[in-house]
Amino acid sequence: MSAGLLHLTKHHGLGNDFLVLLDPAPDLDAAALARAVCDRRFGVGADGLLIARPGVDGADVTMELRNADGGRAEMSGNGIRCFAQAVWDAGLSPADRPLLVATDAGLRLVRPVAAPAAPPAGPAPAATIHAAVDMGTVKVGEDAPEWVTGSVQAAVHVDVGNPHLVLLDPDVDQVDVGERGPAIEATFPDGVNIEWIRPGPGPDELTLRVWERGAGATLACGTGSCAAAAAANHWGRVGAQALVHNPGGDVTVELGATAVLIGPAVRVAAVEFSWR
Repeated sequence: MSAGLLHLTKHHGLGNDFLVLLDPAPDLDAAALARAVCDRRFGVGADGLLIARPGVDGADVTMELRNADGGRAEMSGNGIRCFAQAVWDAGLSPADRPLLVATDAGLRLVRPVAAPAAPPAGPAPAATIHAAVDMGTVKVGEDAPEWVTGSVQAAVHVDVGNPHLVLLDPDVDQVDVGERGPAIEATFPDGVNIEWIRPGPGPDELTLRVWERGAGATLACGTGSCAAAAAANHWGRVGAQALVHNPGGDVTVELGATAVLIGPAVRVAAVEFSWR
């Protein structure tokens, strides 16, 4: 790494975009860097920054996640696929074997999988991988009746290693996420991720919109997709496997002793960023 010049890569999972730094300096101010590099007008632009650290607890590598506002977050289901792609691309771990990643939410195993038999319409970018992530235990918590207002029919807290509030709302397309998201999150001292979901359009499918803590309205959320599937299963709206339609595309969630999230990651660009 040249003095004053950082080398990063940019990736996205269904439009949920991240910058990955694999060789951080020991004294890196990660919060300040995240705010600067993720800024969409004065920086490169991203929902978050992923920083590689030495592995702990038997992990191959540690992933430090910083939201665009600089805050540290526990876990990202889309981000960890992007992080694994960067690690595999750099040859830091064999691309044909699973990658064990330490996160603030615990150890997570990412394994490459074959592309789906029926991918979305249109050609996929050449730098696309598909991966399955063991997301750990998803805990459906207490109901949140205080949020059952307007078109919302049910609400529940869900823990995916980070906090979520899932709202069952048949009018999900009409929700003003940019207005409702920050208003709801402001009532939680440590913040919260918020998902508005509607069953369908097919059986065992969900339509989702999301407000992410520290990033705002995003095109997709991996932990949010897991929270949505777990909540919908709790309400009897989907089975143990659900296809979750995020605004940026689809992921599959398999529920069991742990949740498995399956989806793509796309390498977008190599980036040089000047930094003090």
